[in-house]
Amino acid sequence: MKKAYINGEKLAVQDESCYDRMKELKALDDTKTGVKGVADSGLLNIPRIFVRPPEELAEEKKYLLLADKSKFHEKVLIPVIDLEDMEIRREEIVNEIRLASGSWGFFQLLNHGVPETVMDEMLKGVARFHEQDTEVKKQYYSREFTRKVKYNMSLDWYQSKSAAKWKDTFSCAMLAPDLIDPRELPDVCRDIILEYTAYVRILGDTLIELLSEALGLEKNHLKDMDCTKFLSVLCHYYPPCPQPNLTMGAYKHTDRNFFTLLLQDNIGGLQILYENHWVDIKPTPGALVVNIGDLLQLISNAKFRSAEHRVLANRVGPRLSVASFFGTNVMNSAKLYGPIKELISNEDENDVPIYRNVTVPEYMKQCYSNDKDGAHPLSHFKL
Repeated sequence: MKKAYINGEKLAVQDESCYDRMKELKALDDTKTGVKGVADSGLLNIPRIFVRPPEELAEEKKYLLLADKSKFHEKVLIPVIDLEDMEIRREEIVNEIRLASGSWGFFQLLNHGVPETVMDEMLKGVARFHEQDTEVKKQYYSREFTRKVKYNMSLDWYQSKSAAKWKDTFSCAMLAPDLIDPRELPDVCRDIILEYTAYVRILGDTLIELLSEALGLEKNHLKDMDCTKFLSVLCHYYPPCPQPNLTMGAYKHTDRNFFTLLLQDNIGGLQILYENHWVDIKPTPGALVVNIGDLLQLISNAKFRSAEHRVLANRVGPRLSVASFFGTNVMNSAKLYGPIKELISNEDENDVPIYRNVTVPEYMKQCYSNDKDGAHPLSHFKL
């Protein structure tokens, strides 16, 4: 076995003819101990299935050198929107959301109504689940798409052509569309998940009204389109990584729903691609991150932007985050979604429909297909 160095990190290089990636993926999957199990083993070099290809690492190194030279990422900050005195300042807040959703697709939210004590306890609940006795945690390990409560390393563990992601995820379909039976949730975090998501649902209803108004629509327009009928909560656990420069916590992607509310701890690592630069979304005390999803870009006729983002691996950890995805039925809905007719004008060439109508299952099938070409998922549905 030869040794090589990429980005200053030692990398074991093996003969490709001897490397069975699928076998290694299955071997780790079968342990049901997740990435945390790998991290806890004390390995100094991460397994090869987590290592990004040399050409990808070389491109990343080139980007980092250019970024360090331009300092672009230090000059820009994503918008921070304060909901305090919302009824008095509603027009101002709606305008801020319109600008942030159209240019960034991301913004941080303050005075959103979720108590900081609840947010802090929710993050502790995430840690309790992932750090509980392994044999208890294994009971929730599953790759069944339809299972409401499960934990795994990633649903596309076998389908993805990228290196494996350095994270574990515990997910709960809280509203799908009926409320989950609380008895399905793990004992170690049941109460705080129920309390946190109760606040998140209220905030989601507020946000969908503000987003509707930001598009110039009646405040209930998007809600009446079932944009908040489904709520899935993903509790991410990113273990400390001995070689963070060789892997990723989450690769570049867009969210496939209408919008997402993200609670993150103070470690950082979340980045958004803005004007061809990766910009850090630095944790702000008491804030929640909001980002626009693909389906909202679709129905807004690209007036709102679903931005690409990623999460870096880190030597420090674990990094904890909770992503609350608002959407609609992803399984068998025949409802068509396309640019909202009120946003289309036959007289203005800038307001012609960009996308065709599509069902959510059809869209999800495209997102999970094996013929991904690196393009934005919505590009496959352009007129």
